[in-house]
Amino acid sequence: MTSPIEDAILSQLADLAPGKSIDPANVARVILPERWQRALGQVRSTAVGMARAGQIVILRHNKPADPDTFKGVYRLRLPMEGDVIPSGASENDEAAED
Repeated sequence: MTSPIEDAILSQLADLAPGKSIDPANVARVILPERWQRALGQVRSTAVGMARAGQIVILRHNKPADPDTFKGVYRLRLPMEGDVIPSGASENDEAAED
């Protein structure tokens, strides 16, 4: 079962050409038109969950970002072939697991 925020994200992305992205504020405006700024946190947390599930990609500076560690302004788009999502783990963390 999808939430209204997930539905709004996927609906807006479906209307775009491949590789194009949306502003999360536009999703918030659909969900809560009068006070859309209040919905931004919910849009962000929903987008993070969707990105972890592979449904969407979070972009920073027009490049895929790690959904667990990104900060600041971001955009959303559908996954594309060749997307490489950076991992928040450092090389030292990976070496310690070996």
